[in-house]
Amino acid sequence: MSKGFRQSQSFLHTWSGLLLGWVLFIVFVAGTIAFWREGLNRYMRPELPRVEQPMRVLAGAQRFLQGKAPGAKSWSIAMPWARMPGATVFWQPQPKPGETRGRGRGGRGRRDTQALIAADGLPATVRDTRGGEFFYRFHFDLHYMPVIFARWIVGIATMLMLVAILSGIVTHKKIFRDFFTLRRGKGQRSWLDGHNATGVLALPFHLMITYTGLVTLMAMLMPWAVVANYTDRDAVNDALFPHAAEVERSGRPAPLVDLAALVPDAERRLGGPVGFIEVRQPGDAMARVTMTRASSSMLSSHAPRVTFDGVTGTALWRSPAPGGAALTAGAMVGLHAGRFADTTMRWLYFLCGIGGTLMVASGLVLWTVKRREKLPDPARPPLGFRLVERLNIAVVGGFPLGIAAMLWANRLLPVGGRGRAETEVHMLFLAWGAAALLSLGLQPGWAWAALLGATGAVLALLPLYNAVAGQRGIPVAMAQGDMLFVGVDLTLLAFGLALLAVAARVLRHRPSARRARARRAAPAGVMTDEAVPEPAE
Repeated sequence: MSKGFRQSQSFLHTWSGLLLGWVLFIVFVAGTIAFWREGLNRYMRPELPRVEQPMRVLAGAQRFLQGKAPGAKSWSIAMPWARMPGATVFWQPQPKPGETRGRGRGGRGRRDTQALIAADGLPATVRDTRGGEFFYRFHFDLHYMPVIFARWIVGIATMLMLVAILSGIVTHKKIFRDFFTLRRGKGQRSWLDGHNATGVLALPFHLMITYTGLVTLMAMLMPWAVVANYTDRDAVNDALFPHAAEVERSGRPAPLVDLAALVPDAERRLGGPVGFIEVRQPGDAMARVTMTRASSSMLSSHAPRVTFDGVTGTALWRSPAPGGAALTAGAMVGLHAGRFADTTMRWLYFLCGIGGTLMVASGLVLWTVKRREKLPDPARPPLGFRLVERLNIAVVGGFPLGIAAMLWANRLLPVGGRGRAETEVHMLFLAWGAAALLSLGLQPGWAWAALLGATGAVLALLPLYNAVAGQRGIPVAMAQGDMLFVGVDLTLLAFGLALLAVAARVLRHRPSARRARARRAAPAGVMTDEAVPEPAE
């Protein structure tokens, strides 16, 4: 392989990683957290008990909907399981005369047409929170902007990430050997070693998660096949997600079949547990019940469905086997989301996601490390260099602080407060904005230490608060055998202590005497500025 080609790939690797590297960092962080979104949904509602009898919850959901929305056009029930806070239910009112509605799950975006059924089968009055769903949506929809713009930004950033990974493999010809080398206190060399290690450690995961992330957005990024073959969106959805024929309300009342009694038959036909239930025209003689297999029980995101007569319970329709293209796409989306993973596999996803986060963060910092050594006067860098350096601090140091602020807001805001869920999210961005201002007002070294130390302290104190003043701290959760709360609190404590240790290293770091002399002799020779947080000698 020619040296010129490798150098060209080095240029491509550097700039494809830098241009939207800050977007990639927050996407990696949020996406990594989203692997535990169901657990966070429950962790951020500590007043709810663990679900131990899913069928009891389902029966309660049916009773609630029959009393709350007996004449609705449709009901939707997300089946509960141990990691979830309960069964989330939605209902879509009958359309008014002249009003048209799509076939989608109406009510998902409206607070007045949804509810949560707790483990006791009763509707729960709990704190309003986005929980882990926020991080899941944020990692591809961002926030405070139209969804279509956000997905284009994330899609372009993901394409650049794939280019950066592939060009990085070409550029680092000794990348696998360098993985076993970690030189501490060597400035640029240390950062490059760390970047290589986090990149190679989970290289198959990085390639998989990036490529499959593009697959999830393929209809938007490359719509030509869809446009050439279909005239409207409904036709595409019908082809990709076949469904039973629509029914109209007959006006003849009829009792709905017992949904809990119908589940075993559906599971036998689907070959796995039921994850989602939709009821069309409940309380009518033409009622239909569609049950979808749980995505946690299979790799593909294209889960099979079966439809029953809502009065007699007779099976009427089953979704056909998907074609090769749909099956491949479904498997790729399933790989990306990781919903099929058990606890061990989720931890593997999570740790690989942390590796990807560190890879992106170290690459951003490495850019400033390498260029500082080449500056004529490292003490007076140009505007472009200072901009990248401060953006690194604001994003890499500030976004985790915002997440910590959101978790504290979840615990401290009044449980019954109006607009509580959005206030939690606003606190994330307010704290992040404050961190960005701090990064502009302090010297870089002090800003790194302040943000990393503050995030570490806030995260480490949250489990202590939960134990002392919360409803389900580590002692209570362990006594109840509720290891989800124990696991989340211990993970927060571990991250908090790790960030405090990194902040302490940044504060202790001093340029070596050898480097100081080298700087006086040749200012452009080595890095001597304390702005970059490298390990102490």
